[in-house]
Amino acid sequence: MAKKSAAVKPKYRRILLKLSGEVLLNRDSGNSLDPGILLSVAKQIKEVKKLGVEVAIVIGGGNIFRGLPGQSCGIDRTTGDHMGMLATVINSLALQSALESQGVDTRVMSAINIPAVAEPFIRRRAMRHLEKGRVIIIGAGTGNPYFTTDSAAALRASEINADVLLKATKVDGIYTADPMKDKTAKRYDTLTYHQALKDELKVMDAAAFSLCMENKIPILVFNFFKQNEILRAVLGKRTGTLVTRSTNGGS
Repeated sequence: MAKKSAAVKPKYRRILLKLSGEVLLNRDSGNSLDPGILLSVAKQIKEVKKLGVEVAIVIGGGNIFRGLPGQSCGIDRTTGDHMGMLATVINSLALQSALESQGVDTRVMSAINIPAVAEPFIRRRAMRHLEKGRVIIIGAGTGNPYFTTDSAAALRASEINADVLLKATKVDGIYTADPMKDKTAKRYDTLTYHQALKDELKVMDAAAFSLCMENKIPILVFNFFKQNEILRAVLGKRTGTLVTRSTNGGS
């Protein structure tokens, strides 16, 4: 494992970073993978690694394909979800390439068996990679249709005993409504799992909130596009919305 910085102490020892596929999209050109964004992610993760933090990443595939909208094209849901899982593997390989260009030792692990391009996700092997200071990128969701990558992130965070689930989004936290559509929406600084479930807040699905609640894993939702927000989150600085068992910050 890399040596920790003597000057800066991270709040979390092991993190699960959930990235949506959309954050990798170049909205101007329409290209599904933006090299500049991939490089930015890689550099931010490299800075986090310098603190001695163990990093696991679950990435979505929405920039390439989503199972549910695929039904409008005549693709059945199960087939569409498997196509979406393969899209997450494509994103995982792209991020691995960007990380390794920055000298970060990385392993891609997949919930579906694709031995030519990724290791199978095996919990003990994943834990060993983390202990050796490698970043693991977990693709293919849970390996099952009808489960989102948010659920996969909560599941993997639980399996690897992550200290926190960091969810990187396009907005700076959880709001009472979609801030892109409702200008009167207000942002929460803190939130409980129960409140998020009761109010049906859509930033994550109910299964993901419930799993994190059961395993006492705090969720921090923050704006990926703000500079150095991943580092700020790891250091425990105020950013985004923190979801825990109680609003005073206890898990």
